[in-house]
Amino acid sequence: MKPVVGTTPRVVKSEQEWREQLSPEEYAVLRQAGTERPFVGEYTDTKTTGAYECRACGAELFRSDTKFESQCGWPSFFDPADSDAVLLREDRTLGMKRIEVLCASCHSHLGHVFEGEGYDTPTDQRYCINSISLKLVPESE
Repeated sequence: MKPVVGTTPRVVKSEQEWREQLSPEEYAVLRQAGTERPFVGEYTDTKTTGAYECRACGAELFRSDTKFESQCGWPSFFDPADSDAVLLREDRTLGMKRIEVLCASCHSHLGHVFEGEGYDTPTDQRYCINSISLKLVPESE
């Protein structure tokens, strides 16, 4: 994974430590910027109330009240949990220009953010996030 210019992760582990902590599928997405197949992720259609944390380091990234139905095949959010939860960087892989979303705490790959797609959300943004990058912590009743 390329380093994020000008930032230092708060959670630092060797690639061997990440490999030992994460499953091969989690490692491929979180540490190698892979993408899970659409419509198969654990949280694509979840409506449970709670917080979505980084599966690698446990930092809170998104809240369920910002999750919305986008029909894109991955969980979609219109805003991170707070302004410091994620980092954004330009991604020119696959012959296109996109904005990659990373966990600000450990710099793991989460997905991409898109703007101007016409969704009826307060920010006009769609954070398209791999389910495998997330861990949902349900709200206590």
